[in-house]
Amino acid sequence: MTKIFIIHGSYSNPAENWFPWLKTKLENLGLEVFVPKFPTPEHQSFESWMKVFEPYLHQINEKTIFVGHSLGSAFILSILEKLSLAKPIKACFFVSGFVELLGNPNFDSVNHTFVDKKFDWDKIKRNCKTFQVYHSDNDPYVDLSHGEQLAKNLGVKLFVIPNAGHFNTKAGYTKFERLLDDIKTEL
Repeated sequence: MTKIFIIHGSYSNPAENWFPWLKTKLENLGLEVFVPKFPTPEHQSFESWMKVFEPYLHQINEKTIFVGHSLGSAFILSILEKLSLAKPIKACFFVSGFVELLGNPNFDSVNHTFVDKKFDWDKIKRNCKTFQVYHSDNDPYVDLSHGEQLAKNLGVKLFVIPNAGHFNTKAGYTKFERLLDDIKTEL
């Protein structure tokens, strides 16, 4: 059975943005969906997030799909970097993702353990069949250049969605139809 993991970002939680909507839509298709709650911003570090995610590691296989929002994308990339898989996972979808410091002290102070490093892009690409990267042209937190860099590192096309902000509730994103349709295409 396909298992889908939706990973939130800094200052967020599983009940925000389009996460509950997407979880419900995917479960209605008969899929198993996990949206772990990670500590943020207090006690936020890559290590503390891995402690939360550890119970799920044994469930990752060639049918797994990851969806990452904001910092969730860097967290997923680090998981792919650490795994020794017989076969690559099915797909990763990154929304407003980034893999470096943002130049914003409020975020950099809690994000640094996730992004202040070199990523093993070759291993990451070996461990996942398909990547899709979405970014907005007016994200107030993560500049479009970060999405461009992420897509370039993965060797994929960047999908720029106009006026989507940070793809969060504040920007009107309590649903994300395009993402749902693209996930369905991978099923």
